[in-house]
Amino acid sequence: MENIYLRRDGRYEGRLTDKSCHKLRYFYGRTAEEVKAKIKSFKENQSYSEVGLTVKNLFWEWLEASKFRLKESTVSNYIGKAETHILPAFGNIKADELTSEQLHKFISDKLKGGLSSNYVADIVILLKSVMKFAVNRYNIHNRIAEVVLPKRKRVEVNLLSKSQQTRLQKYLNANQNLTSLGIALSLFTGLRIGELCALKWSDIDLNRKTITVSKTIQRIRVTGGTKLIITEPKSNSSVREIPIPDCIIQMLKKFSANKDFYLLSSSPKPIEPRVMQYRFQKVLKKANLPSIHFHALRHMFATNCVEMGFDVKSLSEILGHSGVEITLNRYVHSSMERKQKFMKRLTFAA
Repeated sequence: MENIYLRRDGRYEGRLTDKSCHKLRYFYGRTAEEVKAKIKSFKENQSYSEVGLTVKNLFWEWLEASKFRLKESTVSNYIGKAETHILPAFGNIKADELTSEQLHKFISDKLKGGLSSNYVADIVILLKSVMKFAVNRYNIHNRIAEVVLPKRKRVEVNLLSKSQQTRLQKYLNANQNLTSLGIALSLFTGLRIGELCALKWSDIDLNRKTITVSKTIQRIRVTGGTKLIITEPKSNSSVREIPIPDCIIQMLKKFSANKDFYLLSSSPKPIEPRVMQYRFQKVLKKANLPSIHFHALRHMFATNCVEMGFDVKSLSEILGHSGVEITLNRYVHSSMERKQKFMKRLTFAA
């Protein structure tokens, strides 16, 4: 027996009793005819209940079907999230039997376990993508479609104060080496750590005073361990040309090497991001500065540029962002000192 009706969201839903397991099967479409066609196809072919795919089976099937449009690092990221979180919890459950109640408990447990709401939201988005794939391929009833994601929270990035930034700059200038050069480049150009580690001297044009960013480097998980990969940057907008400020030119000239060598190592072998982060921590300690993440240099660069009057469009392109909203919302930070400076400009009319 089948039943087709128009839902409140404008889609048509069809229900069919699967005699093999005495359960209702759900089919969706933009028109009643589309739903009828799906039901007919279901009847003519092996039913989903006979296939009996679990969440685990579906994840690997979805991943295989999606690989063509994903970067290797993204595939590695998805596998990590699935093997660590999704599959242990839901792997053996049939996809059409996964309930919203189970997912809500999963979300609650992960948040109580100390994972950030942002990270848990990413896990749920991945699971929902797999389930959407299952709906399209097998016409299953997706019981978690309406589950609301955990509310994302803006993660505050710890930055150095103006006086601390001055101390860092003086230390870098007094202790010039390839590590200091790398830190200075990120502080004065906003380079991401992966982009910095992937730079070769051929990417530096001292005559035109520009840096060409076309690669990034990162370590990803693979079967049996990890590996270092060099790929295109995060997005199309991340491939860019950045003007080099004059204050960095002399340091670059001092260490200039073979065009085929990596900038941070001055050799054919690159320095990977985790090593650069470790070296950065040593510099902070020697300069008697608080520990911050290397990525904070990028945030400080963006904030300093806005304070100096950079137009946001230019700054966004220098940072390699796809839009100015990302630049303003994520990378430009205010401070009480800056707020007080602006508030002092307010006066009563004479």
